[in-house]
Amino acid sequence: MMKKRKHPIQIVFNTIPIDHAATRAAVEERLEEVRQYRQIGFIRQEAVITASYEPKFHGPTNAISKPTETIAIRNVDKEAELREKSELLDKAMSKLSSPQKEVIERSFLDNEGEYDFISCGEMGISDRTYRRIKASAIQILAAAMRLEVVVLDEEMESCEHSVG
Repeated sequence: MMKKRKHPIQIVFNTIPIDHAATRAAVEERLEEVRQYRQIGFIRQEAVITASYEPKFHGPTNAISKPTETIAIRNVDKEAELREKSELLDKAMSKLSSPQKEVIERSFLDNEGEYDFISCGEMGISDRTYRRIKASAIQILAAAMRLEVVVLDEEMESCEHSVG
């Protein structure tokens, strides 16, 4: 049986120790954030100003409070951040094969929220193949969106000491 050759990029990137569980969680969190943004849009925070008729006795702080300005800046920045995340996801999705795209869209981005076993039945593939495609797609998305969580040296040293 012939073994599949690794791509040169895989050889280089496989030298970096990656925490796969944390990376998967980061990608799933980003996909959920983008899904909500695309379905609902951005929900703006509004300033609530209630007049208080009681005097506030405190020393001069020389600090100026601008709650409306702070909220306006946050709204603009957060909406731009979500738009950038959505565009980055679109670019990352373009790097996936068509089965990988379909799996990610069905698992994370569709409104319906189907279970994986239903999706793999509709796609005509086994559950194991579906999970394999999903894992490889998440790995590619993590690299493309720079969400990979690298294992720190201290964690690796503690793992080596506990093993040996």
